Amino acid sequence: MRRRDFVTLLGGAAAWPLASRAQQQTMPLVGFLNGQTAAGYTHLADAFKQGLNESGFVEGQNVTIEYKWADRHLDQLPELAAELVHLRPDVLVGTGGANTAAIAATKTIPVVVSFGGDPVKLGYVASLNHPGGNVTGVTVFSTDLEAKRLELMNEILPRGATIGYLYDPNIDFADVGRRNVETAARTIGREVRIVEASKDADLEKAFATLAEAHVGGIVMAGNPVFNNLRDHLLALTTRLRLPAVHEAREFVLAGGLMSYGTNVPEVYRQIGIYTGRVLKGERPADLPVLEPTKFDMAINLRTAKAQGIDMPTSILLRANEVIE
Repeated sequence: MRRRDFVTLLGGAAAWPLASRAQQQTMPLVGFLNGQTAAGYTHLADAFKQGLNESGFVEGQNVTIEYKWADRHLDQLPELAAELVHLRPDVLVGTGGANTAAIAATKTIPVVVSFGGDPVKLGYVASLNHPGGNVTGVTVFSTDLEAKRLELMNEILPRGATIGYLYDPNIDFADVGRRNVETAARTIGREVRIVEASKDADLEKAFATLAEAHVGGIVMAGNPVFNNLRDHLLALTTRLRLPAVHEAREFVLAGGLMSYGTNVPEVYRQIGIYTGRVLKGERPADLPVLEPTKFDMAINLRTAKAQGIDMPTSILLRANEVIE
């Protein structure tokens, strides 16, 4: 082989990966930040990708997704958000308790998040219809739903029984949810025993306090951390034969008594759709913050029987799903 041909061959071979890299660089990048575990949130990540697909984007074909999972170490979220911002994604997505970190990480990159409370009251957007900045998304208004969960527990407990309320004070909307529960309790004339838990190690102490207070049942605050502590929470309610109303239907499928809350996979799907719309050129400032339209109420009658609860017909008729 002549030297000139050999050099030409080398030059062509070197150009192949460069061309490949150039093609990859033209593919839009989505930074996906989540405070929980990849294993526990696989079905929700799939719902997010479904929304992207509906907007015309398929991971690995015409969009790249860089995932950062905090594995429930929420104090690491700001650092993980900074790492994603350093990659200069076209859109930064914050879910699973990561909305605050995602919003704080950038004022220029479009941000699409799930809000746990009212984003206007929390100061994240100017208004629901016109966010006005680089942030938009879907609000689950979980703080408002906690009062509804308290009302459901009120319907199944004997009159005069105390209701426990477990919440995480470190969540940015925690105080709003707690006040809503306290107000609802006064309205229906129930005493509420409030306990706190921010991590797995807090749960034993919290439930010991509830047992000492002889609560008749417990309302679980909406909290992505609690969702990832599902097995431990269910073990504690089973051991104490303590009826509980949870946020997510996954608790009921795993043996919990009852759930009432926003359809979370639908929230992730909508976030995926909004991410796709931003990738196509729409601005977060012009995309209204979406409010939930689908709610799930699930009941496990096997658990009710084991806990000696005669579930009222009025509740059964309202349930979307009843496990017998």
